Amino acid sequence: MISFFLKMEPLRSGTSHAAPAVEIPFFTMNFPEIVDDPEDTQHTASERSAAASRSTWVSVGVNVVLSATQIAVGVFSKSQGLIADGIHSLSDLVADFVVLFASHHAKKDADEDHPYGHQRFETAASLVLGLLLLAVGVGMLWSAFRKLEAPETVQQVHAVALWVAGGALVAKELLFRYMLAVAKRVKSSMLVANAWHARSDAASSLVVGLGIIGNLAGYPILDPIAALIVGFMVAKMGWEFGWSAMHDLMDRAVDEQEVEAIRQTLAGTPGVSGVHDVRTRKMGDMIVVDAHLEVDAGITVEAGHDISVLARQRVMQRHRVLNLMTHVDPWKRPDLDHATQAGPTQH
Repeated sequence: MISFFLKMEPLRSGTSHAAPAVEIPFFTMNFPEIVDDPEDTQHTASERSAAASRSTWVSVGVNVVLSATQIAVGVFSKSQGLIADGIHSLSDLVADFVVLFASHHAKKDADEDHPYGHQRFETAASLVLGLLLLAVGVGMLWSAFRKLEAPETVQQVHAVALWVAGGALVAKELLFRYMLAVAKRVKSSMLVANAWHARSDAASSLVVGLGIIGNLAGYPILDPIAALIVGFMVAKMGWEFGWSAMHDLMDRAVDEQEVEAIRQTLAGTPGVSGVHDVRTRKMGDMIVVDAHLEVDAGITVEAGHDISVLARQRVMQRHRVLNLMTHVDPWKRPDLDHATQAGPTQH
């Protein structure tokens, strides 16, 4: 949960006395944790692509209307905060087309150059979204700082800006809830990133609305302060998305709960006496797994192979695993894969 506080301080006149500043809690965001069910039936690439396409086109329509309205009304009403919010909505359009491009390529089948498929297009798209948010946020911060350096240039905004900010807040919050529901249903981190992008827009519209209220109430400096807060929120979210996507591109493992679920499925396979060295790495929203299976040392190579094939089938059916590579070890025999290379003994 993240809470923001608005510090309201009246403009100082020629008198030496002024009312004390007051910090008012005005905004709280609860970020629900999205937990994947390790036993959930995986969706096909075509289903994931169709879901991404539908939700993204909805987002495109909403953001086209919002960005045009916010920027136009922001210029007319002299609200820097509303203009910044409109630019934020405009960046969503670029983000939406990045998602459409990535979802189209991620559904392609494996080929000679990409034997594990193209699922990491989604991770790359999340990285691009993060960098886009970071760049937009830094730009907003710079513009707001320039305005705050010359507070006498800040003008009073027109009341119509408040109505537009309120309408944008409602539209973006509804869009976020719709997109997050779709992302959780198909378990797509790319769509989750794009959904939270929409939530950042809803949060920024709330901040902008409060800044406009303060401006209309006689505190004109609150409008560029609102733009400053929006810039910080956007930059922070961009950094988090980009950092997470970069780790996924560097073969980050899945969480221990999911690893343990895979280990239990392997251990429950008939003929498997033990499991060790279960390693995972993310491939988009799928998982690539390596595991060592311990089987009876007295069975034939063919029987050991059949056990590993069955174990692989069970894991592929029950988990979002793209591929499982198994290594068969004799049960209760020296594991030469982990044998310590002892040096010569000196007497």
